[in-house]
Amino acid sequence: MAEKLHFSLVSPERELFSGDVDQVDAPGSEGDFGVLAGHAPFMTTLKEGRVHVHVDGGQRVYDVHGGFADVTPQGLTILAEKAEEVV
Repeated sequence: MAEKLHFSLVSPERELFSGDVDQVDAPGSEGDFGVLAGHAPFMTTLKEGRVHVHVDGGQRVYDVHGGFADVTPQGLTILAEKAEEVV
């Protein structure tokens, strides 16, 4: 079993997602990026775009409108200015 990444997506209104995932792809202001478990720590701002959360063979997608992404040894946290799940 592959190692999982802990991921949290938070907007000013509420936490939209929190859990262990396989990969997260996000729209960084300097370019799109993907994060897997064990990724080197970094912080970046986000541009408007979609966050793709890959978990157990499925995918959840969220529209984000600005914010920050913070990768630490504990996982990835996205603090979005505005976010909503795409259904």
